[in-house]
Amino acid sequence: MHRHGYVGRKFGRERDQRRALLKGLATSLVMEGKIETTLPKAKELVRYIEKLITKAKKGDLASRRMVIAGLSTQVAAFKLVDEIAPQLAGRTSGHVRVERTRLRVGDGTQMATIEFVDQLKAVAKPAKEEK
Repeated sequence: MHRHGYVGRKFGRERDQRRALLKGLATSLVMEGKIETTLPKAKELVRYIEKLITKAKKGDLASRRMVIAGLSTQVAAFKLVDEIAPQLAGRTSGHVRVERTRLRVGDGTQMATIEFVDQLKAVAKPAKEEK
């Protein structure tokens, strides 16, 4: 059988499990800034997170709702839209990098770290004034 036209990796999971896996990885990346996972998962996460970042950079209501749907938590979605996306405005693509790190001890799988290319600054939230 040919492999032509089949896009994406299956990871030995059903469709819903794959979607949940990518949502979880993307949420962790947004919240932590850098995560370590297997190389195939990292490569697939790049395809997923790049599209979310592009939507977050647009910033209108519809895009914000798509970002919320693409991540596991609203906190992560708001962080991506309000804090991370404005810092990545100078780029049109290539927002994240994948670096091979080590072979996992248990099964010898190639591990990789995935992180944002630009150094992200922590945005200080203004303190609420008490009346």
